[in-house]
Amino acid sequence: MITLEGSDGGGQLLRTALALSLITGKAFRMTRIRGARPKPGLMRQHLTCVLAAQEVGDASVDGASIGSQEIVFTPGKIRSGDFHFAIGTGGSTTLVLQTLLPALLHAAEPSTVRIEGGTHNPMAPPFEFIDQCFLPVLHSMGVNAKVTCERIGFMQVGGGSIFAELQPIKKWKKLALMERGALVEHFGCVMSAHLPTGIEEREIRAASKTLDWEPDLIKRMPANMSKGPGNILMLGARFENVLELSSSVAQMGRSAENVAESAARGLKNYLSNEAAVGVNLADQLLLPMALSEGGKFTTFALSNHTKTSMELIPKFVDVHFAVKEGERGVKTISVKSA
Repeated sequence: MITLEGSDGGGQLLRTALALSLITGKAFRMTRIRGARPKPGLMRQHLTCVLAAQEVGDASVDGASIGSQEIVFTPGKIRSGDFHFAIGTGGSTTLVLQTLLPALLHAAEPSTVRIEGGTHNPMAPPFEFIDQCFLPVLHSMGVNAKVTCERIGFMQVGGGSIFAELQPIKKWKKLALMERGALVEHFGCVMSAHLPTGIEEREIRAASKTLDWEPDLIKRMPANMSKGPGNILMLGARFENVLELSSSVAQMGRSAENVAESAARGLKNYLSNEAAVGVNLADQLLLPMALSEGGKFTTFALSNHTKTSMELIPKFVDVHFAVKEGERGVKTISVKSA
């Protein structure tokens, strides 16, 4: 039984532990789940991750309830199938998918997963990040997976739906993503549902000013199929070897200018250096790299998620992570069999 303390890593630690437990067959106990958060313990989307992992892995779970700060998870055998999970709130569908995807790649047969909830949330990768940033890198590592956004859903109402088609992986390929390559294009998109159009105009104007872009680089995409109101600005840069996407979601009390400048600063930070992998993608690539038992990439900053994941993953998989500081703050993260 692996014992984990979950106060430092938030929901990310739990999701990573669930995925690794399913793949390795190792049981774990996690205490103080999200202990440092204002509302500690399992929220609805975290509970959905636990229950979905339980179903996919034929696992037994103690402590799976809203607000619980401790669970014991004992996995069985990963099974393929056509799965459907509803969060029941506007909680992030992409975070639930990230819990299940690595495990289902190790099932014996193909699987599909439909997840209902929020598709564009604060503090979570939007659907487009999974589709355009994360999965292309996994494809280069031997993964055969496709995701579709069936219906957009913003918090708090949710009502969105994503659908994933996953083939069993034959063999993990080692990642070597050291250079981003030549710039192909800059682009942006603002999606709004049931909100005044003036908000979009202000966001486009503010983001264009911060990035020194022509405003027509940022396209508008109506999202009125969303049950509730919402807005997200996504700004991207496509290179030969990688795509970076910075996003910001409108929330009560945030001005349109604040939303725009947050997304623009994220992309500007990425463009100001030469590292291949952005801050948010970096922590998501650690688990696939560990499963391939080797690989490396360059990045420019280590988030708390990245640091805690590098500590957690070796407790399940016999690998060692290393970080090497290079010129102009560029860091190389590598993984090898221990």
